Amino acid sequence: MQVIAVGETVHSGLSAGGTWRILTIDGGGIKGVFPAAFLAELEERLGEPIVDYFDLIAGTSTGGIIALALGLGLTAKEILQLYENNAHRIFPQSRSFAFQGIFRAKYAKAALPTVLREAFGQRLLGESRARLLIPSLNLSSERVHIYKTSHHPGLVKDYTLSAVDVALATVAAPTYFPVHLSPEGVPFVDGSVWARNPMGLAVIEAIGVLEWPRESIRLLSLGCTATRMDVSWSSWKKHTSLGAAFWAARLADVFMTAQSSSAVVTAHVLLGPNSVFRFDPDMSQHNFTLDGVRHMPLLRQLGEKEASDAFGALAPVFFQGKAAAFVPCHHLPSPPATTPQPTVVTARAAPSRLADMASPRRVR
Repeated sequence: MQVIAVGETVHSGLSAGGTWRILTIDGGGIKGVFPAAFLAELEERLGEPIVDYFDLIAGTSTGGIIALALGLGLTAKEILQLYENNAHRIFPQSRSFAFQGIFRAKYAKAALPTVLREAFGQRLLGESRARLLIPSLNLSSERVHIYKTSHHPGLVKDYTLSAVDVALATVAAPTYFPVHLSPEGVPFVDGSVWARNPMGLAVIEAIGVLEWPRESIRLLSLGCTATRMDVSWSSWKKHTSLGAAFWAARLADVFMTAQSSSAVVTAHVLLGPNSVFRFDPDMSQHNFTLDGVRHMPLLRQLGEKEASDAFGALAPVFFQGKAAAFVPCHHLPSPPATTPQPTVVTARAAPSRLADMASPRRVR
């Protein structure tokens, strides 16, 4: 077993083919069906769990759920089924939920926490079989937070946390789900508010923290389908001083699109365009939404087709051999061993001969 002392960095364990392979998955609500179906199609062709081919997985919001599930041993097909079987529990389609979003989180009473507990149980982040990065935002400290497995000696806390808590922290999308309070009472909201596309984070982690040579890194990045910003600039170009009436419904999309574009550029600059494979098809004509469960069949078909078309190009880069086994720098404590208790014969006062004949001596 590989042992890493505090203060050391990890250089061993290079994947087959001499490369380090990264998988990233964007946020996007129910549109996570697209990357889940994409991965399930790849997995079907490989005949083995997709997680075994990647050295680092980063996921935000719905992508964080997929990353956690992969790390904890769910197959991509099981993750896809998790979405399809529970979408209407997570995003109930009723008028009461639609109006509720005006004054409180739209799905404040939805079953997301229950669904996650059913999927992950009591398992911890440190049980992941792959290195993970899961972004969130700490409202109390007003600082970003990235949940990480213990893949560096300095990462000594997050790996002990509940996978359900990590998932709820990264998916707490403002206006959709309530703020997530950690067991210590710290408020967290969706990592998508600053890192919907975690490509840049993953590359920086690989180069700056894990010290992987950039020329040996290959990145597969999956979006949740793209939608062009509804800016309608042609009709507003003579009115550049635009106010709340124009920006209110568009501002979040503008910020998230800008962040994603920045992440793509960061990855390309640090790794080179030939080392980055990004799949995020433009589906503007369908108007997919974060809670549009009716679009799941189309999202699944799209994910399967994109993966099928791309497999020939991806196979020689990502699937020539499995990644080296992830050995964390710090390990979860083993459950206490149960020692069989010896049979004890207790001494008793000598019974009368009549009583001794009537009943055998009891052993306790």
